[in-house]
Amino acid sequence: MFRRRNKPSILQRISGFFWPSIGWKRSSKYVGHRVARLPGTPYSIAAGFACGAAISFTPFVGLHLAGGALFAWLIRGNLLASWIGTLVGNPWTFPFIWVGIYRLGLWMGAGDVHAANDLDFLSFFENLMTAVKSLDLAYVGKIAWPVLWPMFIGGLPSFVVVWILFFFPIKIMVQRYHARRVKKHAIAQKSTFKGHSHDDQ
Repeated sequence: MFRRRNKPSILQRISGFFWPSIGWKRSSKYVGHRVARLPGTPYSIAAGFACGAAISFTPFVGLHLAGGALFAWLIRGNLLASWIGTLVGNPWTFPFIWVGIYRLGLWMGAGDVHAANDLDFLSFFENLMTAVKSLDLAYVGKIAWPVLWPMFIGGLPSFVVVWILFFFPIKIMVQRYHARRVKKHAIAQKSTFKGHSHDDQ
């Protein structure tokens, strides 16, 4: 009943992944609405989302869902909110995130600063995934680790900053949403009570 009549083509699915059909602004509002409607306290929802967003600023591509959920669980955050929060890391933001945490790690003293300009992150992570699948430990140790280490070091302060930047706005948003919902419920109950009072008369 609720399925689309015309299934999107493969090309439409791919383009939708990189650019939502409803646009980024409406898509962001939709995600915010979905987050606010999640079951849980404002703290748990905000903490969970912040964990998902923050874990995106680490080089552990492929483990963000599990990592975000783990951190959310440790601080009693909402697990579903953490999965939604990982959407902060996407094909549009990852290149900037990777370059940012890598250069921050180099600035903090981890790695070779002179190698920064010659690094192609897309190719790097593609080769890294292939090496992990084939258990090529030599590649991971000699080629990948010198890149992952600065990204890891730069990701540590980034994780903290991003968590804070998302936690407080999300918490306020959820609190306001819950307050509006309680107010609407109170008004609806009041109207129902008045209706019953008139019927009794």
